[in-house]
Amino acid sequence: MSVGKQFAKYVSQNILGMLGISFYILADTFFISLAEGANGITALNLVLPLYSLIFAIGAMMGVGSAIRFKILRAKKDESADTYFSNAVVFALVFGAVFMILGGLFPEQIVKVLGGDEEIIRVGAPYTRIFMLFAPCFMWNHICNTFVRNDGAPSVAMAATLFSSLFNVVMDYVLMFPLGLGMAGAALATAISPIVGIMICCIHFFSGKSTIRFRLAVPSVKKLMQSCQLGVSAFVGEISSGVTTIVFNMLILGLAGNVGVAAYGVVANTSLVAVSVFNGVSQGSQPLISEYYGKGERNAVRKLLSMGILTSLTLAIGMIIAVYFLAGGIVAIFNSEQDATLAAYGIAGMKLYFSGFLFAGINIVGTGFLSAVESARMAFVASILRGFVAIILCAILLAWLFGMTGVWLAFPAAELITVIVTGVALRKAV
Repeated sequence: MSVGKQFAKYVSQNILGMLGISFYILADTFFISLAEGANGITALNLVLPLYSLIFAIGAMMGVGSAIRFKILRAKKDESADTYFSNAVVFALVFGAVFMILGGLFPEQIVKVLGGDEEIIRVGAPYTRIFMLFAPCFMWNHICNTFVRNDGAPSVAMAATLFSSLFNVVMDYVLMFPLGLGMAGAALATAISPIVGIMICCIHFFSGKSTIRFRLAVPSVKKLMQSCQLGVSAFVGEISSGVTTIVFNMLILGLAGNVGVAAYGVVANTSLVAVSVFNGVSQGSQPLISEYYGKGERNAVRKLLSMGILTSLTLAIGMIIAVYFLAGGIVAIFNSEQDATLAAYGIAGMKLYFSGFLFAGINIVGTGFLSAVESARMAFVASILRGFVAIILCAILLAWLFGMTGVWLAFPAAELITVIVTGVALRKAV
């Protein structure tokens, strides 16, 4: 199969899988808006960074370990067998921390994230339940990434899509017929990764799998080696959480809970766009790592070119679609027909989404840098994008232009980062 056909197969299937993840987040938002109104969306948006952190740790260990696995497999190095089990064990260790905090202090967590008494009442049950299942979220990401890197992108896609479909169906069943409200939404979200893991097991127990689970003393050294290559995946996931925290705090001061609810609509909708670009990045990563491990640099350059061209095409399509459909999208989640929420949401969505013209290049570019073991530059670009630039731009532009400045912070930060990413890519290829 040609490089182009391989790229189309892996990327298209991974985009579908990542869209499944964003779809159930949108379904959560929609059902919660029906059950709890603007307060429910505000509570969800305040605790969403915690979910981003859990998912980011799983992504860092999963993607990084799977890259090591793929490169070492291409070099026929037997140590490749140890990276899967090492990641699984450490996911339990890190996940246990979230389980303890979420089980004991959900009210305090929501309060620290900016919730008042009403938001704490709505958000604490949701926070407790999904944090108790933290290891499952991490294991799901690890299993999915290894299955994809082991040459089974169709199984990885099926695992993501079916777990997302399960979440959406159970969201409705638990929240409305059974009347569990926010707790029902959290329970549906918490159980869905178990479905994904079970589907991944189809590949693990097949004759095609080269992944081995080996009982051994966990290796911190191998974990660190993996995390170096998974840092761009970590920052790619956690950046949405960091952005959400900073924006929530700024918007609470500028527009109160209704402003945060509007941002919740924009942020959760933008996850669809992020998932598409993550699909391009993570879908091409196994191919880039394999050809890099074999020393076939021309194929590596071709994959990078196809990745960037694909991201630009998709970004332009999204920006045009949002410009014409912003009002309808916001209305779906505005069950109380709040005019203020609608005004903030429509204006914010149009400005915010312009940033994906640059964000797509950054996501694909940092994924490429990790896949070719350019860990330092991947780290620099990822940290700039996910933390430094977005925080500085948000604070400065909000001070200068109020809510308009908040919406413009994302495109401004991505524009700054794309310059650094471009320089790093030129050196890497």
